[in-house]
Amino acid sequence: MNKLNRVIVKPFGKDKFEVVEDFIFESIKVPKGYKSNGANVPRLLWSIFPPNSPEYLSATILHDYLCDVADSTVKDNILKNVNFKYADDMLLKALLTLSVNKFKSRLFYFSCRLYHKIKYRQ
Repeated sequence: MNKLNRVIVKPFGKDKFEVVEDFIFESIKVPKGYKSNGANVPRLLWSIFPPNSPEYLSATILHDYLCDVADSTVKDNILKNVNFKYADDMLLKALLTLSVNKFKSRLFYFSCRLYHKIKYRQ
């Protein structure tokens, strides 16, 4: 399985982070300066799944970046034809690479899949 180094971030505004140096997983590079809010977890569940948990923050920032590329919020000249399914698949792969337990990894994955199927029909 691939290795995933932890993303290095600094606080940016309320509940947001800025990537301090390029962050790479497989062929995907999240550039320095990219901003993310971590995991989009309903506030009611923050005590169980904090949005900025170091356990999975690297995977959620990678996922946020890929979703921003998928909906054209962010331009990436290297990544072509990225869609939400690919972003969700890479989230699961990154979570498992980080040794997040399988139940939690799949819960995050299926939550994202359901959201993207409903909102974007992807």
